[in-house]
Amino acid sequence: MDIQRINPRQWNCSAAVHGNLVFLSGVVADDKSLPMKGQTEQVLRRIDQVLASAGSDKSRILSATVYMADAALNDEMNEAGMAWGDRANLPTRTAVGAALTPKTLVEITVCAVR
Repeated sequence: MDIQRINPRQWNCSAAVHGNLVFLSGVVADDKSLPMKGQTEQVLRRIDQVLASAGSDKSRILSATVYMADAALNDEMNEAGMAWGDRANLPTRTAVGAALTPKTLVEITVCAVR
C-alpha cells in the first residue's frame, strides 16, 4: 500500500495517508498573538483544510491529541473545540500540558479515516 504525503516540507509533511487512515502532523496557529481560544479556532480551521486535501473531514476524526502550553487555559481551548466539533461524531481526545515553541499556546494532531 502506498503512502501519500500531503504538503511535504523540509522537516515533515502536513499529513500522511496510508490506506484509509489520515495522520496529521501537529497543527499550530499562524498568529501567535491570539489568545488560547483564537489560536485554537485558527488551528481547527487549518485541520479542516488539511483533512479536506486528504479527502476527509472532522466527522471522520478517530482521535485527537491537544498539547497546551498552559493547561489552566483548558476551558478556552474547550470552548473553541466544542463550537467546531461534530457532536454526532466525537473522537477520542487527550489534552495535556506541554512545552511548546515560543508564543504557541496550543498544538493539535489528529488521526482520521477517509
